[in-house]
Amino acid sequence: MDEAVIGRMVQVGRVMSVDRSNRTARVKFADTGIVSGHLKVLKNPPFIPADGAPQQTGTAGGGSGEASFEAHAHSLTVTPWFPRVNDTVLVLYPPVRDSDGFIIGGI
Repeated sequence: MDEAVIGRMVQVGRVMSVDRSNRTARVKFADTGIVSGHLKVLKNPPFIPADGAPQQTGTAGGGSGEASFEAHAHSLTVTPWFPRVNDTVLVLYPPVRDSDGFIIGGI
């Protein structure tokens, strides 16, 4: 495969805009200054940063009888990763003519 083709397959860029409803983002590539079209963000499962470790989502017991130490709960919302404007991302373009690229993750 031609080195120029391989070099264009994987690119690093900065997110310029996002469209959460369509799971797309536009990216500006530093080496060319070109802003991409709307690139799909690959689906990824939601995760908790300490993946595989027990997470505390239930009620915590109270302490010394003070109101500030009474039993309480902390809610936890886990959502899939999605890039934000100005994030640096890795983009993959399949080596076929006029293909759309995909944002495969953040850097």
